[in-house]
Amino acid sequence: MTVTIYHNPECGTSRNTLAMIRQSGVEPIVIDYRKTPPARTRIRELVSAAGLTLRQAIRQKDTPYAKLGLAGTSLSDEQLLDAIAAHPILLNRPFVETPLGTRLCRPSELVLDILENADIGPFTKEDGEVIIDAEGKRVTGSGSA
Repeated sequence: MTVTIYHNPECGTSRNTLAMIRQSGVEPIVIDYRKTPPARTRIRELVSAAGLTLRQAIRQKDTPYAKLGLAGTSLSDEQLLDAIAAHPILLNRPFVETPLGTRLCRPSELVLDILENADIGPFTKEDGEVIIDAEGKRVTGSGSA
């Protein structure tokens, strides 16, 4: 199974997602999208495959979103792609692609829906939130990180 994660190693959600992928027995292709930004067409493919609009894939927190004036609803996809090209950190993360689908994994446990082996055993996020308990059951009501 080929799994690709568009990853930001400074992001806890991204690190948790990567850890779940690895705990499933898969060593993914890890792309630090800040250092190797995906091309415009690739961004469009990822966003579309995840069932999102480009605007939904834009990260506002801890980015130059407000400073760049991206809140305006009149901006076209091309303008948003221009902003992402200039500031890759604007692309929300982590996007994960597997043969079972593509997701923006926020919260990180969404990755379990697209892994062939989602039975990863107990898993606790960096912040202490239990995602899968000692019996291997997914804990419901998990909030996003």
